[in-house]
Amino acid sequence: MHQSKNHTADLVVIGAGPGGYTAAFLGADLGMDVTLIDPNPNPGGVCLYKGCIPSKTLLNAARLVHEADDAADMGITFSKPKIDIDRLRAWKDGVVEKLTDGLGRLVSQRKITYIRGNAAFTGNCSLQVVSQEGGSQELAFKHAIIATGSRPTELSGLGKDSRFMLDSSSALDLRDIPQQLLIVGGGYIGLELGTVYATLGSKVTVAEFTNGLLPGADRDLVRVLSKRLDSLFDTIALNTRAEDFKVQEDGVEVTLKGPEDVESHKLFNKVLIAVGRQPNSERLGLETAGIDIGSQGFIKVDSQCRTNLVNVFAIGDVAGEPMLAHKASHEGRVAVEVIAGKNAAFEPATIPAVVFTDPELAWTGLTEKQAREKRLDFQVSRFSWAASGRAVAIGRTDGMTKLIIDTNTQRILGVGIVGTNAGEMITESVLAIEMGANVTDLKLCIHPHPTLTETVQEAAEMFFGTATHMYRSKRKK
Repeated sequence: MHQSKNHTADLVVIGAGPGGYTAAFLGADLGMDVTLIDPNPNPGGVCLYKGCIPSKTLLNAARLVHEADDAADMGITFSKPKIDIDRLRAWKDGVVEKLTDGLGRLVSQRKITYIRGNAAFTGNCSLQVVSQEGGSQELAFKHAIIATGSRPTELSGLGKDSRFMLDSSSALDLRDIPQQLLIVGGGYIGLELGTVYATLGSKVTVAEFTNGLLPGADRDLVRVLSKRLDSLFDTIALNTRAEDFKVQEDGVEVTLKGPEDVESHKLFNKVLIAVGRQPNSERLGLETAGIDIGSQGFIKVDSQCRTNLVNVFAIGDVAGEPMLAHKASHEGRVAVEVIAGKNAAFEPATIPAVVFTDPELAWTGLTEKQAREKRLDFQVSRFSWAASGRAVAIGRTDGMTKLIIDTNTQRILGVGIVGTNAGEMITESVLAIEMGANVTDLKLCIHPHPTLTETVQEAAEMFFGTATHMYRSKRKK
């Protein structure tokens, strides 16, 4: 759909990922004339097309394979799974298509003008939009929200067009299953994709530059995950650089430089670069409009997601860390509410993070490391899933729930969970922190039995030394 040159939209949203389409939908619901611009045929952005949804679809397939293996401990034995890579890819693509088509219908129902193309500012109230077909048009607006997201960070030393190189997007295309796969980066993207490929048959090597996987998470939680990944992956190399990529006929020979500069050389059929993401703030004409950009390419915004221009906002990955879809969605709602004249600001007490490996790892609020760096007076209360009836019943005792508690006020500062379905469990703790709950609140909140969520309650009871299913000797006075 196209607009005439003299038409001025109430709101233009550039980028139709979770933040962008959330903002556009809310704007339309509040009665605004909304135009949504994105290169894809329907809303969804990287998260839906090349990120969150396809990766979790494949991780679910991996989980099924692992559950079939684990069932042997219960006396139930399945034959070795036969993986039809073409059908698995088609299933993944079908999930994406179903969700993107649904978002397309919501665009039509809300009477939003959707333009498939790329936009650049030509002024503080105007855009030049180039369509996917090559045509262009001028678009005037009263307010604009930039939601252009981010892209995988490239690593120098390996040609971008190499047939042996993958990033977090191309890895989800699932074109083949390499016999030997090197993953450069031990963050959540590398570990999630490594889980998929290892389950499908690849021998996975992870090279992580720091001294531990998932650098942002607490070490006690990561240790639980690492124990399972050690058996799933071929090699986890910490304090290791991947360098000197040499393309061969059937792969890439990589030099791995480990501790004390000890080098090893190995041929990998594919190399997956998973060293982070960078904001899509180029080619938007930001300089033309006079919009300020930070040193790392993030657009500068205030607590209302407003740029230095009163009528232009930025949300999601392009506006700064953390680069999470749920953070972008909330920022999108804040920006639209501000445009609508409401007294809104993006000031969350906490933003949860989830790593969808097996087991999952989730945390919210302060980590133990952050609390220590802030020199807070705090205590840690842990509950091992080995003492959880539900965890024992499902054969997944490889888990732990921990609380970070302010010693003086007993308020919940942070919560970390590692174990199956940790991502589903963390929301209770988000609410607890947002509501200013203390450890007694969690202890007195009746949790259903037998469930994994009981471990939150019992972690709170552990703080007082009265957990029903775990004995802790009394401290001598």
